[in-house]
Amino acid sequence: MFLWLLLVILAPGRDQAGVTPKAFLLLNPPWSTNFKTDRVTLTCRDSLSPAQGDISWYYNDHLLDNKFEEIQIHKTGYYKCKTRRSSPSDPVHVDFLSDRLIIQAPHPVFEGDDVTLRCQGREETSETVLYKNEKKISKSSKSTFTLNSVSRDNDKYYCTASKKNFWGITKKETSKPLTIQVQELFPHPVLTARPSQPIEGRTVTLKCETWLPPQRSYIQLQFCFFREDQALGSGWSSSPELNLPTIWSEDSGSYWCQAETVTHLVRKRSLRSQIRVQRVPVSDVNLEIQPPEGQLIEGENLLLICSVAKGTGTVTFSWHREGTVRILGTKTQRSLSAELQILTVKERDAGRYYCAADNIHGPILSKLIRVTLRIPVSRPVLTLRASGAQAVVGDVMELHCESRRGSPPILYRFYHEDVSLGSSSVPSGRAFFNLSLTAEHSGNYSCEADNGLGVQLSDRVTLSVTVPVSHPVFTFHPAGAQAMVGDVLELRCEAQRGSPPILYWFYHKNVTLGSISAPFGGGASFNLSLMAEHSGNFFCGADNGLGVQRSEMVTLTITGPSSNKITLITEGVTAGLLSILGLAATAALVCYFRTQRNSGGLSTTGTPSYSPREFREPSRTSNTDPQEPSYSEPPDPMELQPVYSNVDLGENNLVYSQIWSIQDKKENSANSPKKHWEDKEPAVIYSELKKAHLDDSAGLAINQDRDLEDAAENYENVPRALSAIDH
Repeated sequence: MFLWLLLVILAPGRDQAGVTPKAFLLLNPPWSTNFKTDRVTLTCRDSLSPAQGDISWYYNDHLLDNKFEEIQIHKTGYYKCKTRRSSPSDPVHVDFLSDRLIIQAPHPVFEGDDVTLRCQGREETSETVLYKNEKKISKSSKSTFTLNSVSRDNDKYYCTASKKNFWGITKKETSKPLTIQVQELFPHPVLTARPSQPIEGRTVTLKCETWLPPQRSYIQLQFCFFREDQALGSGWSSSPELNLPTIWSEDSGSYWCQAETVTHLVRKRSLRSQIRVQRVPVSDVNLEIQPPEGQLIEGENLLLICSVAKGTGTVTFSWHREGTVRILGTKTQRSLSAELQILTVKERDAGRYYCAADNIHGPILSKLIRVTLRIPVSRPVLTLRASGAQAVVGDVMELHCESRRGSPPILYRFYHEDVSLGSSSVPSGRAFFNLSLTAEHSGNYSCEADNGLGVQLSDRVTLSVTVPVSHPVFTFHPAGAQAMVGDVLELRCEAQRGSPPILYWFYHKNVTLGSISAPFGGGASFNLSLMAEHSGNFFCGADNGLGVQRSEMVTLTITGPSSNKITLITEGVTAGLLSILGLAATAALVCYFRTQRNSGGLSTTGTPSYSPREFREPSRTSNTDPQEPSYSEPPDPMELQPVYSNVDLGENNLVYSQIWSIQDKKENSANSPKKHWEDKEPAVIYSELKKAHLDDSAGLAINQDRDLEDAAENYENVPRALSAIDH
């Protein structure tokens, strides 16, 4: 009973397909070949044995009048039966022979069985021989032979038997040929797929269907599944089913299976079955961007996620930016979504993006999504623009701050020495800030730009504000309004305000005494050796290229000359005749020095100074460096021309003093801001001269220098106009 139930479990597919299990016959004795006098009992069974009533028996396809489960037979022929719960059994041929020697095979025999054949005679024999297809295969003193693992090959077997008679003669008998009725152990398996038309990406169950007869239900089978010629799963298995968790369109192809006994004696394979995996087209393609809403800062990473709501199998995703032919990236995978990351986005990466998905049925596009970039400001550039060539107190300075890159709006802040001056927010371009300059505005300037993505600071720009000189203050040292002839007087001029360098000019009665530069600012001093003609008004001027400023006039009184100087004057008159000779020499020297002065070759003595002709009014529009202004001065009302210098005649032992000519330059007086001299001086000034006495001609060489010094101390120039060249 247990074996029959096992058969039902192994072959449920036959019942589900509407095929009724076959009935089968049992023989007793089990031999399909018998002697003529033998009797055989046939029993009809089905998978639900014992059979119950309504048994149908057939002899050579003729229905017998017998409804019992068992019948006894003695005729040669084909027998089969049928129950109410089964289909007809396979026919069994039973022979009843009148031969003296027969070969017997049991029934039933299945593929792979070991079969025992019996060579049976009516009399005892001494030796039997077994033949297969006319070929001797075995010899035995017994009447039985064993065949291992028979198959359904329709081979013919027979046997011979030998026996010696009473007279010693050997008698040999031969049986009729026998074909063993080998039944199929199990039919060729049938491969089925559930579902029969699988959809890509889903589960499929393969089943290898076959069954064992009730008589061999105890035999164990194993199964193996194949796609094309490749084994699936783990190979051979005791289960007739194989579960494929996910199947894809590329898995479409030819499938088949094999079933065999665990002893490998019987193996059978199914027919090939074509399984076509259906693919679902992609649909509802969607593009998602991270960060959300497509708002990025330049330098961040952009993540593009493309997904489909439906679609099976291998999907090819691609990403695109509107207006460009180049594909940003592609990915092919068995997934409903894929990602593409764009590293360190730049300004050029802004725009509208979309993606496409395709699983062979054609690409489907997503909607467009805009990606915008906010660009941090670049380092701003600060420029300073003054109204003139240089920044001067009182001018309006315009400060420009501009970042070349950056998303608007941009807030600009301006700083002077890290102190905020003000701020300005602009939607684009650069910001302006106007500053009315004072002396305190010199120093370092900077600006910063900020659009909420980080602050950027410009380089520092240094501004030097030039301060015009103030009216200078003119003083004497030692102080006092009176001085003695021969004193050395320090003239001091100082402007309290003004950017260096400052050039100071010193004047006596509108005549230039000289000039001194103060490269680092402050005041300047000029030393003057006083003479009687130095009485009068003194003043000074200051200039740093932004205009000349002059001081108030200071009056100086020079008190009387000493007695020896008066004596010298008297002696000078006495020596008038000698002066006439000196004038002749002077005339020649005048011509010589005029030529030298006009050619620039004359070098004067005294304190270095600028020539009045070199003093020009500074131009505010010139291209010169504001730190080195050019200077100018209105022309003097009078110009002193040298006639000659001291001359040593040698052999006459005479010393002459330099004579000056004063020329009135009326053509420049109208344009000169300076005053004319209040006291007109003579046109020619004569100088005293003295003869050196040589009492001892032998001591001439020794005492010559000393005598000349004595001579120089014994004369005095007649008062005349003092030139800057004298100093």
